[in-house]
Amino acid sequence: MSITAPPAPRWPLWAAFSSVLAALALLLTATAAQAQSGPLRIEITEGVIEPMPFAVPAFVAENSAGQQYSDQLSRVVAANLSNTGLFREIPASAHIARITSFDAPVQYSDWRAINAQALVTGAVSVQGNRMSVKFRLFDIVSGRQMGDGLQFQGSTDAWRRMAHKVSDAVYSRITGEGGYFDTRVVFVAESGPRENRTKRLAVMDQDGANVEFLSDGRALVIAPRFSPTGDRILYTSYETGSPRIYLMDLATTRRQVVGDQPGTMTFAPRFSPDGGSMIYSLSVGGTTDLYRLNLSNGQRLQLTNAPSIATAPSFSPDGSRVVFESDRSGTSQLYIMPANGGEARRISHGQGRYGTPVWSPRGDLIAFTKSHQGRFHIGVMRTDGSEERLLTASFLDEGPTWAPNGRVIMFTRETAGGDPALYSVDISGRNLRRIPTPGPASDPAWSPLRP
Repeated sequence: MSITAPPAPRWPLWAAFSSVLAALALLLTATAAQAQSGPLRIEITEGVIEPMPFAVPAFVAENSAGQQYSDQLSRVVAANLSNTGLFREIPASAHIARITSFDAPVQYSDWRAINAQALVTGAVSVQGNRMSVKFRLFDIVSGRQMGDGLQFQGSTDAWRRMAHKVSDAVYSRITGEGGYFDTRVVFVAESGPRENRTKRLAVMDQDGANVEFLSDGRALVIAPRFSPTGDRILYTSYETGSPRIYLMDLATTRRQVVGDQPGTMTFAPRFSPDGGSMIYSLSVGGTTDLYRLNLSNGQRLQLTNAPSIATAPSFSPDGSRVVFESDRSGTSQLYIMPANGGEARRISHGQGRYGTPVWSPRGDLIAFTKSHQGRFHIGVMRTDGSEERLLTASFLDEGPTWAPNGRVIMFTRETAGGDPALYSVDISGRNLRRIPTPGPASDPAWSPLRP
């Protein structure tokens, strides 16, 4: 898939969407001087009071072969934007204007009459098994197009990916943040009775479409993790009776054991930011420590050495530090140390137990699981442990994973007596929603944006 036009600069939100600013709690992190030289960078620090109303008419079919995709493309774009909680679609039944030509002028008054603030128009053409999709974004409030149009080309089999790429571009231009729609999620798909549950590795688009199974379910698998390039995964399997770490190539599903050592158990792997090594837990003789393994030459480095459990490690985005979970203080808490080992500093100080920490792709927050007074929570805190905020509360919420833009967190939720399912929540704590899966699901891990 290729992009035939360079991304346009974001339109300054203070000019293009003044009405949205009244609905968002925003932190402006640019100075007035910066605003004159380029678009403001806006960080949304709270949820939306009133989502922005937008319209996405069916994309124009520029030839007969494109007709079967015109409505499907617009529906995926509309669903992506609506699922963020930042936008509210105006249904086609309320549209006054009809988009019949991609190049025709937009009748802004018709869209203002139905209170639309943003309009996405698109067109699709198909030649054989090749597809071309283009789109434009309009600010109805100011009556201006936001940036240049973009065009994506690829196989007809990848039509959903092109809709996700359109969604990413629209989202980025309006919010000033990176998109996350053209991504995948690897997870554990569960089936069968609870007392004899089959668990298989599976991967899907972030919206639950295009599910593919990666393992046959004959062995218990847990905690899959994407590589920084999205083409490999690490996971833990119990097919030999004890936990061992496997590395799988997603294109071929070929796999190999990594980090194995006689008489030990290995688990909780995660890639380094450059993908060249992994950090993981190794248990032997009643102690569990963290190790780092060079995936090219097999060189191993022990990072912790304490009579306690150290597990669930996660690198900082720059690869310089590691956050992990340990019971060295008597209860499970979060610690940070240098990526090559050294003194660990405790960062969790609230009541309860903390686990499964994951560093945000932005580097500013750490997501975690917390249990306190019989409830489980997904929370976030600053990297020094300050400003702890709990985003969810349930019978069992665990295992957070970040969208690549650091804006949304996905996790596993299980109700009392129920099956596990995947949920997502905005870092403001708003827009909690269930992610569709073929059946019970757990252990999600978000991929980076696809190339």
